Amino acid sequence: MSTRPVTEDDLHGLVDLRLDASRQAEVEAYLALHPEVAARVASYRSQRAALSEALAPIAEEPLPPGMQIGHLVAARRRPALAGWRAAAAALLMLGLGGAGGWGLHGLTASAVQAPVQGIAALSQQAADSYAVYAADRERPVELRASSRAELVDWASERLGYPVAPPDLSAAGYRLMGGRVVPTPQGPAAMFMFDNDRGTRLVLLTRGMAVDRDTSMAHHARGPLDAFTWSSEGNGYSLVGALPPTTLHPLADEVRRQMRRV
Repeated sequence: MSTRPVTEDDLHGLVDLRLDASRQAEVEAYLALHPEVAARVASYRSQRAALSEALAPIAEEPLPPGMQIGHLVAARRRPALAGWRAAAAALLMLGLGGAGGWGLHGLTASAVQAPVQGIAALSQQAADSYAVYAADRERPVELRASSRAELVDWASERLGYPVAPPDLSAAGYRLMGGRVVPTPQGPAAMFMFDNDRGTRLVLLTRGMAVDRDTSMAHHARGPLDAFTWSSEGNGYSLVGALPPTTLHPLADEVRRQMRRV
Protein backbone atom coordinates (compact mmCIF):
# COMPACT_ATOMS: atom_id res chain seq x y z
CA MET A 1 0.00 0.00 0.00
CA SER A 2 1.45 3.40 -1.00
CA THR A 3 2.06 6.05 1.66
CA ARG A 4 1.44 8.86 -0.85
CA PRO A 5 -1.13 11.27 0.68
CA VAL A 6 -4.62 11.44 -0.80
CA THR A 7 -5.14 14.81 -2.51
CA GLU A 8 -8.13 16.66 -3.95
CA ASP A 9 -6.97 15.52 -7.39
CA ASP A 10 -7.24 11.91 -6.19
CA LEU A 11 -10.78 12.50 -4.89
CA HIS A 12 -11.90 14.06 -8.17
CA GLY A 13 -10.09 11.32 -10.10
CA LEU A 14 -12.08 8.72 -8.14
CA VAL A 15 -15.35 10.50 -8.94
CA ASP A 16 -14.45 10.81 -12.64
CA LEU A 17 -13.21 7.16 -12.84
CA ARG A 18 -9.71 8.29 -13.84
CA LEU A 19 -7.62 6.42 -11.24
CA ASP A 20 -5.80 3.19 -11.94
CA ALA A 21 -6.91 0.15 -9.94
CA SER A 22 -4.10 0.42 -7.39
CA ARG A 23 -4.65 4.11 -6.62
CA GLN A 24 -8.42 3.64 -6.55
CA ALA A 25 -8.04 0.98 -3.86
CA GLU A 26 -5.82 3.30 -1.82
CA VAL A 27 -8.25 6.21 -2.05
CA GLU A 28 -11.24 4.03 -1.16
CA ALA A 29 -9.34 2.68 1.86
CA TYR A 30 -8.65 6.27 2.92
CA LEU A 31 -12.35 7.17 2.62
CA ALA A 32 -13.31 4.22 4.79
CA LEU A 33 -11.22 5.78 7.58
CA HIS A 34 -12.37 9.38 6.98
CA PRO A 35 -16.19 9.51 6.84
CA GLU A 36 -16.34 13.31 6.57
CA VAL A 37 -14.25 13.20 3.38
CA ALA A 38 -16.35 10.25 2.17
CA ALA A 39 -19.47 12.39 2.61
CA ARG A 40 -17.93 15.08 0.45
CA VAL A 41 -17.04 12.53 -2.26
CA ALA A 42 -20.61 11.21 -2.18
CA SER A 43 -21.79 14.77 -2.80
CA TYR A 44 -19.36 15.09 -5.73
CA ARG A 45 -20.76 11.89 -7.21
CA SER A 46 -24.32 13.16 -6.86
CA GLN A 47 -23.31 16.40 -8.59
CA ARG A 48 -21.64 14.48 -11.41
CA ALA A 49 -24.73 12.31 -11.94
CA ALA A 50 -27.02 15.36 -11.92
CA LEU A 51 -24.74 17.15 -14.36
CA SER A 52 -24.60 14.20 -16.74
CA GLU A 53 -28.38 13.82 -16.67
CA ALA A 54 -29.03 17.52 -17.21
CA LEU A 55 -26.54 17.89 -20.07
CA ALA A 56 -27.26 14.62 -21.86
CA PRO A 57 -29.68 16.29 -24.34
CA ILE A 58 -27.04 18.91 -25.16
CA ALA A 59 -24.37 16.26 -25.73
CA GLU A 60 -26.63 14.53 -28.26
CA GLU A 61 -27.21 17.66 -30.33
CA PRO A 62 -25.13 18.14 -33.52
CA LEU A 63 -22.34 20.71 -33.34
CA PRO A 64 -23.39 24.15 -34.61
CA PRO A 65 -21.78 25.09 -37.94
CA GLY A 66 -19.48 27.53 -36.19
CA MET A 67 -17.99 24.70 -34.10
CA GLN A 68 -17.22 22.37 -36.99
CA ILE A 69 -13.58 21.62 -37.83
CA GLY A 70 -13.49 23.59 -41.09
CA HIS A 71 -14.80 26.69 -39.43
CA LEU A 72 -12.35 26.41 -36.52
CA VAL A 73 -9.39 25.97 -38.88
CA ALA A 74 -10.44 29.09 -40.75
CA ALA A 75 -10.83 30.96 -37.51
CA ARG A 76 -7.18 30.26 -36.61
CA ARG A 77 -6.12 32.37 -39.60
CA ARG A 78 -8.03 35.40 -38.34
CA PRO A 79 -6.62 38.01 -35.93
CA ALA A 80 -5.49 36.70 -32.56
CA LEU A 81 -8.53 38.01 -30.68
CA ALA A 82 -10.94 36.14 -32.92
CA GLY A 83 -8.83 33.01 -32.53
CA TRP A 84 -9.02 33.21 -28.76
CA ARG A 85 -12.79 33.58 -28.87
CA ALA A 86 -13.18 30.53 -31.09
CA ALA A 87 -10.91 28.46 -28.85
CA ALA A 88 -12.86 29.45 -25.75
CA ALA A 89 -16.13 28.50 -27.42
CA ALA A 90 -14.68 25.17 -28.55
CA LEU A 91 -13.50 24.37 -25.04
CA LEU A 92 -16.91 25.17 -23.61
CA MET A 93 -18.65 22.95 -26.14
CA LEU A 94 -16.25 20.08 -25.44
CA GLY A 95 -16.89 20.47 -21.71
CA LEU A 96 -20.64 20.33 -22.22
CA GLY A 97 -20.40 17.34 -24.54
CA GLY A 98 -18.32 15.47 -21.99
CA ALA A 99 -21.14 15.91 -19.46
CA GLY A 100 -19.36 15.81 -16.19
CA GLY A 101 -15.69 16.56 -16.84
CA TRP A 102 -14.39 18.07 -13.64
CA GLY A 103 -12.37 20.83 -15.28
CA LEU A 104 -15.49 22.97 -15.83
CA HIS A 105 -17.41 21.88 -12.73
CA GLY A 106 -17.27 25.31 -11.14
CA LEU A 107 -19.16 26.77 -14.11
CA THR A 108 -21.50 24.00 -15.20
CA ALA A 109 -22.32 22.43 -11.84
CA SER A 110 -23.43 25.75 -10.37
CA ALA A 111 -25.66 26.37 -13.38
CA VAL A 112 -27.27 22.94 -13.14
CA GLN A 113 -27.64 22.83 -9.38
CA ALA A 114 -28.87 26.37 -8.79
CA PRO A 115 -32.57 25.32 -8.93
CA VAL A 116 -32.02 22.51 -6.38
CA GLN A 117 -32.88 24.25 -3.14
CA GLY A 118 -35.20 23.92 -0.18
CA ILE A 119 -36.54 20.51 0.73
CA ALA A 120 -35.28 18.97 -2.53
CA ALA A 121 -31.71 19.82 -1.50
CA LEU A 122 -32.33 18.61 2.05
CA SER A 123 -33.71 15.32 0.71
CA GLN A 124 -30.60 14.77 -1.41
CA GLN A 125 -28.32 15.60 1.52
CA ALA A 126 -30.17 13.11 3.71
CA ALA A 127 -29.80 10.42 1.05
CA ASP A 128 -26.08 11.21 0.74
CA SER A 129 -25.67 10.92 4.51
CA TYR A 130 -27.48 7.58 4.46
CA ALA A 131 -25.26 6.31 1.64
CA VAL A 132 -22.08 7.24 3.55
CA TYR A 133 -22.96 6.31 7.12
CA ALA A 134 -25.71 3.66 7.11
CA ALA A 135 -23.45 1.09 5.46
CA ASP A 136 -20.68 1.67 8.01
CA ARG A 137 -20.68 -1.28 10.41
CA GLU A 138 -17.84 0.06 12.58
CA ARG A 139 -18.71 3.70 13.28
CA PRO A 140 -21.99 4.75 11.67
CA VAL A 141 -22.55 7.44 14.32
CA GLU A 142 -20.24 9.79 16.19
CA LEU A 143 -22.12 9.62 19.49
CA ARG A 144 -24.12 6.53 20.39
CA ALA A 145 -27.54 6.39 22.01
CA SER A 146 -25.91 5.89 25.40
CA SER A 147 -24.62 9.49 25.04
CA ARG A 148 -28.01 10.88 24.02
CA ALA A 149 -27.81 13.96 26.29
CA GLU A 150 -24.39 14.87 24.91
CA LEU A 151 -25.66 14.33 21.34
CA VAL A 152 -28.68 16.58 21.94
CA ASP A 153 -26.52 19.35 23.44
CA TRP A 154 -23.99 19.12 20.60
CA ALA A 155 -26.60 19.17 17.83
CA SER A 156 -28.64 21.97 19.45
CA GLU A 157 -25.56 24.13 19.94
CA ARG A 158 -24.36 23.69 16.35
CA LEU A 159 -27.78 24.23 14.76
CA GLY A 160 -28.65 27.14 17.03
CA TYR A 161 -32.02 25.81 18.18
CA PRO A 162 -33.25 22.86 20.29
CA VAL A 163 -33.19 19.57 18.42
CA ALA A 164 -33.54 16.00 19.71
CA PRO A 165 -34.06 12.57 18.11
CA PRO A 166 -37.61 11.22 18.08
CA ASP A 167 -38.62 7.99 19.82
CA LEU A 168 -39.52 5.34 17.23
CA SER A 169 -39.39 2.36 19.58
CA ALA A 170 -43.14 1.80 19.24
CA ALA A 171 -42.54 1.17 15.53
CA GLY A 172 -39.66 -1.23 16.27
CA TYR A 173 -36.77 1.17 15.63
CA ARG A 174 -34.23 2.08 18.29
CA LEU A 175 -31.93 5.09 18.28
CA MET A 176 -28.34 4.16 17.37
CA GLY A 177 -26.96 7.67 17.85
CA GLY A 178 -26.02 10.53 15.57
CA ARG A 179 -23.58 13.20 14.50
CA VAL A 180 -23.40 16.72 13.09
CA VAL A 181 -22.73 16.77 9.34
CA PRO A 182 -21.87 19.69 7.02
CA THR A 183 -24.14 20.92 4.22
CA PRO A 184 -23.83 23.94 1.90
CA GLN A 185 -26.54 25.58 4.01
CA GLY A 186 -24.72 25.00 7.31
CA PRO A 187 -24.55 22.23 9.92
CA ALA A 188 -27.22 19.53 10.05
CA ALA A 189 -28.00 16.96 12.73
CA MET A 190 -28.12 13.34 11.61
CA PHE A 191 -29.87 10.72 13.76
CA MET A 192 -29.74 7.03 12.87
CA PHE A 193 -32.14 4.24 13.86
CA ASP A 194 -32.31 0.51 13.24
CA ASN A 195 -34.55 -2.44 13.99
CA ASP A 196 -33.84 -6.04 14.96
CA ARG A 197 -33.42 -7.01 11.29
CA GLY A 198 -30.63 -4.54 10.61
CA THR A 199 -32.76 -2.07 8.65
CA ARG A 200 -31.49 1.44 9.20
CA LEU A 201 -33.15 4.85 8.95
CA VAL A 202 -31.53 8.28 8.81
CA LEU A 203 -33.19 11.51 9.90
CA LEU A 204 -31.45 14.70 8.79
CA THR A 205 -32.55 18.08 10.13
CA ARG A 206 -31.26 21.63 9.66
CA GLY A 207 -32.42 25.21 9.41
CA MET A 208 -34.09 26.28 6.15
CA ALA A 209 -33.56 29.57 4.32
CA VAL A 210 -35.85 28.35 1.50
CA ASP A 211 -39.07 26.33 1.90
CA ARG A 212 -39.39 27.26 5.56
CA ASP A 213 -42.88 25.76 5.91
CA THR A 214 -43.85 22.99 3.52
CA SER A 215 -46.03 19.92 3.52
CA MET A 216 -44.43 16.48 3.43
CA ALA A 217 -43.09 15.42 0.03
CA HIS A 218 -41.87 12.03 -1.20
CA HIS A 219 -38.57 11.76 -3.09
CA ALA A 220 -37.18 8.58 -4.66
CA ARG A 221 -33.37 8.45 -4.49
CA GLY A 222 -32.37 5.30 -6.37
CA PRO A 223 -32.78 2.37 -3.93
CA LEU A 224 -33.75 4.83 -1.19
CA ASP A 225 -36.95 6.68 -0.44
CA ALA A 226 -37.26 9.89 1.53
CA PHE A 227 -40.05 11.94 3.05
CA THR A 228 -39.07 15.57 3.55
CA TRP A 229 -40.86 18.56 5.05
CA SER A 230 -40.24 21.78 6.97
CA SER A 231 -41.92 23.64 9.78
CA GLU A 232 -41.20 27.08 11.25
CA GLY A 233 -37.87 27.28 9.44
CA ASN A 234 -36.64 23.81 10.40
CA GLY A 235 -36.34 21.08 7.76
CA TYR A 236 -36.54 17.31 8.23
CA SER A 237 -35.88 14.37 5.91
CA LEU A 238 -36.35 10.70 6.84
CA VAL A 239 -34.55 8.28 4.52
CA GLY A 240 -34.53 4.50 4.33
CA ALA A 241 -34.41 1.52 1.99
CA LEU A 242 -38.10 0.88 2.62
CA PRO A 243 -41.24 1.01 0.48
CA PRO A 244 -42.92 4.43 0.64
CA THR A 245 -46.01 2.87 2.21
CA THR A 246 -43.84 1.66 5.12
CA LEU A 247 -41.67 4.78 5.43
CA HIS A 248 -44.50 7.30 5.27
CA PRO A 249 -46.13 6.40 8.64
CA LEU A 250 -42.70 6.58 10.28
CA ALA A 251 -42.18 10.05 8.81
CA ASP A 252 -45.61 11.10 10.10
CA GLU A 253 -44.62 9.97 13.60
CA VAL A 254 -41.32 11.85 13.37
CA ARG A 255 -43.14 15.00 12.28
CA ARG A 256 -45.62 14.67 15.15
CA GLN A 257 -42.85 14.36 17.72
CA MET A 258 -40.60 17.06 16.29
CA ARG A 259 -43.36 19.62 16.67
CA ARG A 260 -42.92 19.25 20.43
CA VAL A 261 -39.17 19.92 20.48
